[in-house]
Amino acid sequence: MTQVFVPADRFTMGGVDVYAENDELPAHTVQLDAFWLDQVEVTTGMYGLCVRAGACGLPAKTHSDNRASYFENVEFRDYPVVYVTWQDAQEYCSWAGRRLPTEAEWERAARGDDLRTYPWGDEPPNELLANFLNLAGDTSRVGSYASGASPFGALDMAGNVWEWVADIYKRAYYEESPAANPSGPSDAAGLFRVIRGGSFQDARVNVRVSNRGYELGPNLALPFSDATRRGNASVRIGFRCAVDS
Repeated sequence: MTQVFVPADRFTMGGVDVYAENDELPAHTVQLDAFWLDQVEVTTGMYGLCVRAGACGLPAKTHSDNRASYFENVEFRDYPVVYVTWQDAQEYCSWAGRRLPTEAEWERAARGDDLRTYPWGDEPPNELLANFLNLAGDTSRVGSYASGASPFGALDMAGNVWEWVADIYKRAYYEESPAANPSGPSDAAGLFRVIRGGSFQDARVNVRVSNRGYELGPNLALPFSDATRRGNASVRIGFRCAVDS
């Protein structure tokens, strides 16, 4: 997997446009150490290598939104893996010698060092910049929207699939977030995990770089036999990995 380098620096995190929601506020300055981020989302083919190595479980479902055969179909090996839980994503990144990015790392890689609304700038999304609003009807091959690249060269940071990040979700976290290398709330009881970037089904307001989503993550208090222990998976959620510089 090719990765892009994001150097150490400060950036403005949070909503700075008229569509900013309460959980994106206040906008605040964050200092981050340097890191590397996968240039594209983890694909079905990449995830399949982890499954075959015995380090990852199968996705919860092997179809996509409108494709009866997806995960095990070689035609879609360069498309983002979907129906993976947060736990699945974490296990894949660990197997690959990487980790899930923090929410702050994800946003800086998507936004860069200015106040842009989308990875490519402030121009509203269209069919040449991102897979959103069901314009493509399903996931797209990763890296299909070169014109929508972020300032650091990361692709598909807006649309295609939502992406799991490491952090527990807390609506008011930005009110207490540390100024350097925030890693999310320390509340071990928090069950929801942050997702970022929007998906092929989402409207343009949801593919803004500052938009925050969330989905149910693992509940380690449940017994291993409980099917809900690992949390939720969705046809709209995938992930990418990061690594320290």
